[in-house]
Amino acid sequence: MSGYFAHALVALSALLASGCASLGGDDPRDPYEGWNRGVYRVNDKLDQYVARPVATGYRKVVPGEIRDRVRNFFGNIGDVFIGVNNFLQGKFADGFNDWVRVGFNTTVGILGIHDVATDMGYEKHDEDFGQTFGRWGMGPGPYLILPVLGSSNVRDGIGKGLDFYTDPINETDPWQAQWGLVTLRLVQTRADLLDASRILEEAALDRYVFQRDAYLQRRRSLVYDGHPPREKDPEDDTEKKADDKKPD
Repeated sequence: MSGYFAHALVALSALLASGCASLGGDDPRDPYEGWNRGVYRVNDKLDQYVARPVATGYRKVVPGEIRDRVRNFFGNIGDVFIGVNNFLQGKFADGFNDWVRVGFNTTVGILGIHDVATDMGYEKHDEDFGQTFGRWGMGPGPYLILPVLGSSNVRDGIGKGLDFYTDPINETDPWQAQWGLVTLRLVQTRADLLDASRILEEAALDRYVFQRDAYLQRRRSLVYDGHPPREKDPEDDTEKKADDKKPD
């Protein structure tokens, strides 16, 4: 059920953003900056008063060794569709590696709480449906801030919907257990980001711009497996047009 809810959030955000072109800013990648900043402020308040205090308490109360096992458990679940996305991108060796990881971590690693596969030399990857769409030529589209979910773009928003829809945790019964797992994963993820968010608050004059640029740069790097092509500089076109106008 949580997957359907998150999928609906993604779709709703994309629809709302499509009607907010007049709220744009100066960055052509972020034509809906006015809308995005509004959602960003709401998300920031939710984080300030709910997510961050819960994550801070979780990190103080739960020993690091236990948190590592929680992280490994959810990472093992994630490896299932990381493998699927590697196969869809044509990276068959990586996809096979991901599923071998699942096999070893689920059995020898006791349902994934021990990451024995990494110790055995099977590298963990980071793939999702948004990256798969990008691999096959789909452009990112405008930058979006999604309610609760945070930074995204049109391509990654659609990808997030598929990520949630195919999440194996959605098959957990009863629903109380499903929501318990979803909540625990969210708290663990936020706890892992506490140090990064503290650095963001201290380093950035405009946290919105810093987060946007960092997100877009990271996603571009992930789509191209760390080797993105050089982005076209708009000034190149301006200079070219000026040269074309010069008399012979």
